[in-house]
Amino acid sequence: MSNKESLNNSGSNPSCDDVKRDSHGGSSQEKAAGKEGRSSASGSSILLFCITNLCRLLLSITFVFSGFVKAVDPVGTQYKIEDYAEAMGLPGILPEWITLTASVLMSALEFSLGVFLLFAIMRRAVSKTILAFMAVMTAITVWLWAADPVSDCGCFGDAVTLTNGETLVKNIILLLMAVTITVQPLRMPRFVSLNNQWIVFHYTILFILAVAIYSLHYLPPFDFRPYHVGANIKEGMEIPEGEKGPEFESTFIMEKDGVRKEFSLEEYPDSTWTYIDTKTTMISKGYEPPIHDFSISTVENEEDITEEVLNHKGYTFLLISPHLENADDSYFGDIDMISDYAQTHGYPFYCLTASNEQAINVWKETTAADYPFCHTDETTLKTIIRSNPGMLLLKDGTIIRKWCDNSLPAEELQNERLEDSELGQQPNDDTSRKILDILLWFVLPLTLLSIADRLWMWSNWIKKNKLHTVYINFYKKGKEK
Repeated sequence: MSNKESLNNSGSNPSCDDVKRDSHGGSSQEKAAGKEGRSSASGSSILLFCITNLCRLLLSITFVFSGFVKAVDPVGTQYKIEDYAEAMGLPGILPEWITLTASVLMSALEFSLGVFLLFAIMRRAVSKTILAFMAVMTAITVWLWAADPVSDCGCFGDAVTLTNGETLVKNIILLLMAVTITVQPLRMPRFVSLNNQWIVFHYTILFILAVAIYSLHYLPPFDFRPYHVGANIKEGMEIPEGEKGPEFESTFIMEKDGVRKEFSLEEYPDSTWTYIDTKTTMISKGYEPPIHDFSISTVENEEDITEEVLNHKGYTFLLISPHLENADDSYFGDIDMISDYAQTHGYPFYCLTASNEQAINVWKETTAADYPFCHTDETTLKTIIRSNPGMLLLKDGTIIRKWCDNSLPAEELQNERLEDSELGQQPNDDTSRKILDILLWFVLPLTLLSIADRLWMWSNWIKKNKLHTVYINFYKKGKEK
C-alpha cells in the first residue's frame, strides 16, 4: 500500500465535508462558542465601562466640591496649611504670601481636575495627575491618623468636618477609584470634542481663580463657620440637657525680663508682666458645642466680660483683629468714624484682639483709637471673620452683619440710628441666589457648550453619511450602465 493510500485510510486527510464546513465558517457548535465568547467579552466591556465612569463621576464630584469650598475661603485654607507646617515643626518659616498662594493654587487645582475629569479633557494626563495627587494625600492622611497632629484635615474646608480616621478611609477609596480611571482612561466618553476642549479648560481656571480672588477681597460668599450671619453666639455655646460638656482651661502667656511663663486666671501676675497671648486647651472631652472657645476679657485687668457683651440688649460693634501688628491700618479712618457713631448713639464698641499690650499701644498711637480693647483667643478671632481687621454687628447677641476692612459702612452710617436703618436689620438669607449665580455663570455656559458641541458633531456625522450614500448610489448606477 502506498503512502498516499495509507494516509487516506487513516483519515488524516480532510474529507469533502470537512472542507465544506470550514469554507462556511465552521460547525454550528463552533459558531455558538464564538457567539458566547463575544457575548462574554461584550458583557465584561460594559461592566468595565460602567465601573470606570462611576469612579469618574464620584471623583469629579469630590474634587469639584473640595476645590470650591477651599476657593470660597482661601484664608481658612491658608490657616490649615500653617497648622500643617506647625505640626511638622516649621512654624513661621513660610511667609504668609506663600501659604496664601499655595491655598489659592491648591483649590484651583482640585476644582479644575474635577471639571476636566468630568468632561474627559486630556483623559490620560488628568487621570495620572489625580492618581499622583491622591497618592500624596493618602500618605499624608496615614501620618495624620497615626500621629494626630491636627484634629481635622481640612479636606472640605469648614463645610464638612471629618475625623482623621474617616479621612483615611475616604482617601483610600478615592485612591482605588483613581487607579481604576488611570488603567481605563479611554473608556470615559468625552462631553466636548477635542476642538472645543480649550474653552472648558480656560473657562474653568478663570472661574475658580475669580472666585478665590473675590473671596479674598471681600468675605467668603458661603460661610460654613459657627459665626455666620444669623448665629446667636450664646446659643451656639449651649450644651443640650443631659450632655456632658468638655472642660477647657485658659492660660495666659506672659513675659518678664525676656522670660515667658503661662499663668491661669487665678494666678494672673501683676502689671510688671507683659501679656503675650491666651492659650485655650481641652482638658476633658465631652459634647462640644459649635462655639466652645469664645471669651472676652479686658486688657487692663483681664476681667471676663463675655456675658455682659452677649447679654446686652440692642446693638454692639465688635472690631476683630487677631494681630493688630499685622492688620491693615489704611482703613483706620473708617473704623474711627464707626466708633464715633457708636459712641454718639450709645452703642457699645469693642476691639477684640490676641495682640499684646505693646502692639495695642502702637495701634492706638497710629490710629488715635479711643475705644476699649479686649483679649480673645487668636484661633477664635481667625474663625469669626476672614479679615484683619474685620467688623461684626451684634443685636441681642446675634450676628446680623459682617464687614471686611475694605467694605466698612462708614459712609452709610451717618446720623440715622441703627433701629431706623437698613444696616440695623439682619439681611435675608441669599444662599439660593448665590447658588443660582454659580449655575448661571459656570454650569449653564458649559452645559450649553456641550449641547452645541454635540449638535455640531451630529450634524457633521449626518453630512458625511449623506455624502457617503450619494457616492455609493452614484457608483452603483455607473456599474449598471
